[in-house]
Amino acid sequence: MNADKQLDAKGLACPMPIVRTKQAIDELAPGQILEVQATDKGARNDLSAWANSTGHKLLESREENGILTFWIQKK
Repeated sequence: MNADKQLDAKGLACPMPIVRTKQAIDELAPGQILEVQATDKGARNDLSAWANSTGHKLLESREENGILTFWIQKK
């Protein structure tokens, strides 16, 4: 999936992946897509809940070799 911006949150523990995701998505225009890579297993639930509570759309998530990747579309 093509993203307009990438965020490397690997190695960060909760709540930093969410904090960095919010900072990065604030730089995007509505409709643009942010790709987030994280290694914190809690990020799966945290980013999904954060996207729902803020109105952004979690388009896809996957895990590969211990790296969680999320694509979030800004509302």
